[in-house]
Amino acid sequence: SVIDGISVNQSRENMGYRLASKIVKTLTPEEVKGIDVVIPIPETSNTSAPRYVFRTFIMPNQNKRRQGVRRKLNSMDEKFKDRNVLLIDDSIVRGTTSREIVSMARDAGAKKVYFASCAPPITHAHIYGIDLASPAELIAHENGQDRAISEIAKHIGADRVIFQDLDDLKAACSEAEVSPTSIPPEARDFEVGVFCGSYVTPVDEGYFKHLEEVRGASKKLKVLEKARQAVANGLAGQKELDMAARGAEVTNLGEVVPAAHDGLRADSHAI
Repeated sequence: SVIDGISVNQSRENMGYRLASKIVKTLTPEEVKGIDVVIPIPETSNTSAPRYVFRTFIMPNQNKRRQGVRRKLNSMDEKFKDRNVLLIDDSIVRGTTSREIVSMARDAGAKKVYFASCAPPITHAHIYGIDLASPAELIAHENGQDRAISEIAKHIGADRVIFQDLDDLKAACSEAEVSPTSIPPEARDFEVGVFCGSYVTPVDEGYFKHLEEVRGASKKLKVLEKARQAVANGLAGQKELDMAARGAEVTNLGEVVPAAHDGLRADSHAI
């Protein structure tokens, strides 16, 4: 397909070339030479991959995302056993998919697992309609700062993690232009706010706080409703029982937990 005069397929191929160059520059010559197999993760990193499973980064909770990963990826031992593996995915958002993939590779016998992302680290919220994740949930974001690449690798269990550079990502798309576009030159800048925090439209700082409050309130309501159903069906664990008794609150990391003390808080909802 072609979007605004840019070939989507060609842009992805360009990303691959540039990412390969970054991988060679990042790994040692011995590490590069020691890679036995390169495996694309099904989805946009492989144009022929099946698309019968929902995108895991927009699934509503961690358990469903993990189940989605397991359905989406079928680990074949012969591809991994006693091999050094380079896995290529289109992006790393929360790290849920990536961690599960690395775990599957390890379980299948991989000696070393390198993980490369066709996108740069996602460090900021998407504010134009895609429900990516709260900044606190982004694996590349930690306590208001960008997390070190080595920490990301440790978190997902990979030996090394390599991200595409933002300039290379933009160049890969620009170089894939195949037809004239009516978009004026001054309006052709790519929206890359999720990678750097610089958005194409002015954004008041208070908007991000408002966005997190709305997201947190919505998430809390959903969790409380599930707790209510669990209690009604006699399936509630201690966490659900505590929420039923005390209400809930959202932590700075975006996790919904039982309220800290008895009695309903101002930001809690009765069950």
